[in-house]
Amino acid sequence: MKKQSRFAVIGLGNFGFHVARALYEAGSEVVAIDIDQEKVQRIVDYCTYAVLGDAGNKEFLAGQGIEEMTAVVVSTGERSHMATLITLYLKEMDVPRILVKAINEDHGRILKKVGANDVIFPEKDIAVKIARSLSIPNILEFIPLTEEYTITEASAPQHYLGKTLADLDLRKKHHVTVIGIKDVLTGNFSLAPSPAYLIKDSDLLIFLGKTEDIDKALQGR
Repeated sequence: MKKQSRFAVIGLGNFGFHVARALYEAGSEVVAIDIDQEKVQRIVDYCTYAVLGDAGNKEFLAGQGIEEMTAVVVSTGERSHMATLITLYLKEMDVPRILVKAINEDHGRILKKVGANDVIFPEKDIAVKIARSLSIPNILEFIPLTEEYTITEASAPQHYLGKTLADLDLRKKHHVTVIGIKDVLTGNFSLAPSPAYLIKDSDLLIFLGKTEDIDKALQGR
């Protein structure tokens, strides 16, 4: 039996609340922590355990079994010093994955220095996502891997239809790799599709590469 994922969410403002709720509704065990009793009360029905306490206290954190979590999400609002301190404690406790909401780029760099695996800029990330979906309508979803590289899911552009992957030669022309194709009509999924795969208008393509290169490949530039 697959072991259930366990997460802690520290800071239950709007961002933390929705992360905790989404994880819980996806079937994960979620410990939700905040120093504000009202926020803790609000999350009670949408997590496994709702805990009132000061996550800036290392002994308190250790008492929540934090070191056993699959990952911990830190979202302490404008209290940048608190997010930094908690991140440091989590790193010292050998938490395998630490995701922290940053208030600005400088704060993000500090968080990386003290141990954050992933730094989250919700407003920036949403803005980039909206801008890409507007400028390149084929894009349905993308997952940032680094500042340069993404995995992007997109419907097949008109200029791809009736051509094979070999014809498109995306790796040579744009340094982009199609790592998967899903036919939305049949539900068939091809992982690492053959160069002879013929692109249809019902296909969703999953690209791996630099963001700017994927955009050029989709636009035919």
